[in-house]
Amino acid sequence: MLTRLRLQNFKGWQDTGDIPLKPITALFGANGSGKTSLIQALLLLKQTVESRDRGLVFDFGDRDTLVNLGDFDSVVYEHNSSHALKIALDWNAKEPLRVANTRTKDQAIIESECLGFEVSARKMANPSMPPLAVDRMAYRVGDAVFGMSRNGNADYTVFTEGTDFKFTRRRGRAWPLPSPIKCYGFADQVRTYFRDGGFVADLELGLKQCLQQVRYLGPLRAYPQRIYSWSGYQPADMGLAGEFVVDAILGSRKWGEPIHLGRGRSNVTLEQYVAQWLKEIGLIDDFRIAPVTNGGRLFEVKVRKTRKSSEVLLPDVGFGVSQILPALTLCFYVPPGSTVILEQPEIHLHPKAQSALADIFIDAYQTRKVQILLESHSEHLLNRLQRRIAEEKIASDDVSLYFCEADDKGSHLETLTLDQYGNIKNWPKNFFGDQFGEISAMRKAGLKRRMEDK
Repeated sequence: MLTRLRLQNFKGWQDTGDIPLKPITALFGANGSGKTSLIQALLLLKQTVESRDRGLVFDFGDRDTLVNLGDFDSVVYEHNSSHALKIALDWNAKEPLRVANTRTKDQAIIESECLGFEVSARKMANPSMPPLAVDRMAYRVGDAVFGMSRNGNADYTVFTEGTDFKFTRRRGRAWPLPSPIKCYGFADQVRTYFRDGGFVADLELGLKQCLQQVRYLGPLRAYPQRIYSWSGYQPADMGLAGEFVVDAILGSRKWGEPIHLGRGRSNVTLEQYVAQWLKEIGLIDDFRIAPVTNGGRLFEVKVRKTRKSSEVLLPDVGFGVSQILPALTLCFYVPPGSTVILEQPEIHLHPKAQSALADIFIDAYQTRKVQILLESHSEHLLNRLQRRIAEEKIASDDVSLYFCEADDKGSHLETLTLDQYGNIKNWPKNFFGDQFGEISAMRKAGLKRRMEDK
């Protein structure tokens, strides 16, 4: 589970400060306030780690990646290329990471499930140098830090902090170190120049495994189809627009693990659980995916609005069903312990369904330990979260709420303080608009018209 994020000189954020991330973390704020940038930084790290190009410091993306950020000048704060772009991320691993001591093999240098990564990179003015260079790249295991830093234009050195361990050079290996691989990898020479440098591969693997567990669904959903073609594979997620949701359900039907609902309750399939939630939300009464012909690769999504109504295809029912389907399915499709990032999950949903999203997220965390990081404009979703805290359905310590706003100096983040009863102690002014001001203005206008009519 991700536990902390910090950005410096990233888009509108000069410095976010430390942002604690909880099982459910929600970002609110006006358009252009910087909410999406926080998500984009995580996606930038993920697609950089997954990129095949070892020469890129950051993979800023293109039309086929999770996020397309252009280039360094487009991303760096105030478009000032002299700034260093910094990203720091902490997470708790499923298993403790053990840094073995190669000299005393029965003893570890450090062992902890609390891990961290940070990188600082900048644009180089020297035309003979690569366009971007890493100033500092480091991993944290517990209190111990292991990393690489730049000595000059091109030379690097390894360093440690918070531990007595020091990298030891092999004899005859006095050559300088080249730059890190991408933004997160130790140079290959660290493993060969130093007698005890082999463990750095475990640090890199820890970050890769963390980011592999991050799944993302964008704010724009694919339009529902009358017929879906399934090639017989099981996708990793729903796709950026939820275009693989039917593939995922069919793949889960064939290979997926059942959802365990706890002692005394029967296990259910993903398809059954999705149908159950859609019914509980009140969007439809029945949901199923059926082949067009026996043994074929073409499928139809059939739904029934009420118990007595006729069965129709997905495009023939309210648009909200197809919009919530990928978000709902993703929460229970990903492996347990994954992090699901959702932008505007409430899009095209009526208030009752928006409220129910909060219950879906709480359920995903409590039944499968899935972490939810969402960006939203929904007051109804927030109100339901507050209510569930008051009802002790989820602890206030398991929820982080943030309000983003922007001014001439950039984006700013305010932590919304929740008490154990679900109350927000520091409610920002005009959080969801001036509701009371609108009501007051309406009543004044109505009173004025009535007086004029008399």
